[in-house]
Amino acid sequence: MCQLMGMSCNNRAATTFSFNGFSARGGLTADHVDGWGIAFYDGHGCRVFQDDQPASESTLAEYVRSHPIKSSVVVAHVRKATQGDVHAANCHPFQREWLGRTWVFAHNGDLRNLQAPKWCQDVPVGTTDSEHAFCILMGRLRHHFKDRQEPPEWLELAPVLSAITSDLAQHGNLNMMLSDGHALFVHCSTQLHQVTRRHPFPHARLVDRDLTLDLGPLNAPTDIMTLLATEPLTLDEPWQALQTGEFCVYVKGQAVWRELNPETKAFAVAVPDPDLQYRASIQAVAT
Repeated sequence: MCQLMGMSCNNRAATTFSFNGFSARGGLTADHVDGWGIAFYDGHGCRVFQDDQPASESTLAEYVRSHPIKSSVVVAHVRKATQGDVHAANCHPFQREWLGRTWVFAHNGDLRNLQAPKWCQDVPVGTTDSEHAFCILMGRLRHHFKDRQEPPEWLELAPVLSAITSDLAQHGNLNMMLSDGHALFVHCSTQLHQVTRRHPFPHARLVDRDLTLDLGPLNAPTDIMTLLATEPLTLDEPWQALQTGEFCVYVKGQAVWRELNPETKAFAVAVPDPDLQYRASIQAVAT
């Protein structure tokens, strides 16, 4: 299986420290050696770095490890191939454009018997089940919002994406991260963990490398960020496991939507204030 890493924050931040640990799983501390990739969002811009070499050995990965690239949303992946050859076209995150936004998608798991709708205009470039699932997902989004001229925002997208990911998960394991640069959408089938960092920021020690960092001087008192990974990246931080079937949306570093029960469609959602800051109050809703 592959491994995932993601970040959402309210102010742009660098993930150099976290990526140092995460990329070690690409051949140094784990055998996810069949390529890697990472996407950085800065406003409407999206920069994606990919290589079919092991992340622990890749010259391009070393560049990412040593150059702080500040971003509001990050999606990263190290690959252990289950479907599709070791090839650049099969490296995650995959990209598609829709209504003026770049969407990226990364997946951990194994999906079988996927069938795209006849009207699906997205076609895989590579040969992975992951990209096939991404094309189906984007096709269903385009179809659902076919009359839209402007891109929908996260509150409109969340219930639609929750239904799509629930359907895709019927075909196997769907641990995935998806983003349009405004929100980070996450589905967990088997294994994903999260930790939210805020003032006072801790000293963090990596699991996969002998590195410790005092996060306090690097962050302002108002900074908030949530880091996600298949397995916790640091020691001595309160990482929490997502539940099987859980669908979450993160905006500006906080969980703003968490669907807890895909069978009943019960969910918890944090309500946005007019200034786009998110209150701690939670509303429980069921349909």
